[in-house]
Amino acid sequence: MVSEPLNPSPATPGDAAAEMDSTLPTGALPTDPPATGPDGTAGMPPTGADGAVPATAGIPDDLRAAALDRQRRLRQEPRFPGGPAADPAGSHHERRIRSFQPRRSRVSPGQQDALERLWPKWGLDIDGLRVLDLPELFDGLPVVLEIGFGMGEATAQMAADDPGTGILAVDVHTPGQGNLLRLADRNGMSNIRVANGDAIILLREMLTPDALDGLRVYFPDPWPKARHHKRRLIQPEFLDLVAQRLKPGAVLHCATDWEPYAEQMLEVLTAHPRFENTAADGGYAPRPAFRPLTRFEGQGLDKGHVVHDLLFARC
Repeated sequence: MVSEPLNPSPATPGDAAAEMDSTLPTGALPTDPPATGPDGTAGMPPTGADGAVPATAGIPDDLRAAALDRQRRLRQEPRFPGGPAADPAGSHHERRIRSFQPRRSRVSPGQQDALERLWPKWGLDIDGLRVLDLPELFDGLPVVLEIGFGMGEATAQMAADDPGTGILAVDVHTPGQGNLLRLADRNGMSNIRVANGDAIILLREMLTPDALDGLRVYFPDPWPKARHHKRRLIQPEFLDLVAQRLKPGAVLHCATDWEPYAEQMLEVLTAHPRFENTAADGGYAPRPAFRPLTRFEGQGLDKGHVVHDLLFARC
């Protein structure tokens, strides 16, 4: 499955969250001091402009601090024993404007079982503290990196169709990680490895030059608002990094159903000196047969969406 399902109007992250590199999870307590009354005595909750009393008003500092500390620890602890870490890079690397929003949703029993059984075998955390030996990790297979795989159906299909290629699939969506591991196990595919964390840290810190035989970025978050365009993944700086990790002739394959983002992708890829468009007319490419047409993409096409594929070879 692609990294983001097709929708008539792609979901826009909340303005406040989108302007922050890290936020407290839903339900985190504010750090306002205890309210005081007109006479300076504690206990009278503050009121808003409409006179409403905040739900957390009047909570003592020690209880508020304890709650915040507990939520911080929960964010850093893995949800499943031996499974993907909550924040694998932790404080080892600088905070930056991210191109993704971590999502936590319900994990099914089958996905949980796959995470607990298979993560030690086929999963890895992007901690930025080691350099991966891809030939050893994939038993000598050529390796394609896929950034963002959603629930993993398309990734599993491509791995089954091409068992001679290893797929290093990166995402931060826990149910999708469990589902892809489940599919790989059920279908006897040993050419998939699932990576948890920030793909930029993986590319920059954990891969050697010319390590990759290809890169796939299917339906990344379009960040449609103009002030959020800096969060889009396909940018000149990203291409500089990718060019160092792709072998000469390796193909960067992008796909999106968001027209303005497709135009930006084409512009920045065409302008980059280390990438060459494989389309003879210098435009978009037909969908290659190896990229599966997913259920979500089919629904989008039925609604009149136009999906653009871009295939650029590293010079």
